[in-house]
Amino acid sequence: MIAALSGAFDDISKAIRLHRVWIALAHEDIGDQHRRTTLGPLWMLVNYFAFVGTFVFVFVTKDAINPSYIAYVAIGMLVWFYLNETISVSVSLFQREASFIQGTTLPLFVYVMRLTMQCVIRAAYSMAGCVLILLLSGYGTNMNWLFSVPGLLLIILATPAFVVVFAFLGAFFPDSEFIVGNMMRVGMFFTPVFWVYSGQEGVQKYAYHWNPFTYFLESVREPITAGTFPMHALAVTGYFCLGLWALALLLLGLYRKRIVFLI
Repeated sequence: MIAALSGAFDDISKAIRLHRVWIALAHEDIGDQHRRTTLGPLWMLVNYFAFVGTFVFVFVTKDAINPSYIAYVAIGMLVWFYLNETISVSVSLFQREASFIQGTTLPLFVYVMRLTMQCVIRAAYSMAGCVLILLLSGYGTNMNWLFSVPGLLLIILATPAFVVVFAFLGAFFPDSEFIVGNMMRVGMFFTPVFWVYSGQEGVQKYAYHWNPFTYFLESVREPITAGTFPMHALAVTGYFCLGLWALALLLLGLYRKRIVFLI
């Protein structure tokens, strides 16, 4: 166990020293995905703005359209889209990078951070769209918004662990790419992304209280929509991140050298 953790930390430290490599590769990936398009990466902002704007202003009844609910949906979808993309794309990471993993001696964590950086860059464009929606809806800015920063930092901190866990899952079980994709699509409806929990019983109660994604969302959303510091949500998210990182370090330490035989 100690040897595995030591190996994991060694791999991570080597990857951190190569930060220029995975940052450059992530930017190159984003550029390649939008090459020869008119707006380039700005399409990520447009896509988010169009999706959330359409949902709020077209599919929601007039009674529900108010600045507080618009903020609720906009922030919920910002966090959910980020988590959904991170998890869904991570499952096939090692298969996509198979030629590089087998042909180079780069630390495995370099590929993890490359994908993490891509997700963060995309989320930055979506965040700009989220702020724009809040401002256009008349939802004023205030100092409570700063209370969302710890939640955002926790989500970013958890991202590499998510990538490691689900990338190894995809390497061990190739069918998990389809299983995880379907679960995340269904999971959106079991997560309070656009529905509001007001003490209801039944499925919504369990979907709210026992869904770890709920606390990721609330740690960012609660300060803006309710004006309170999300202590409980941050505590649950923090414990979840610790457990996720423990699993990620164990997997990285035990299987980083065997990954070439799994892909």
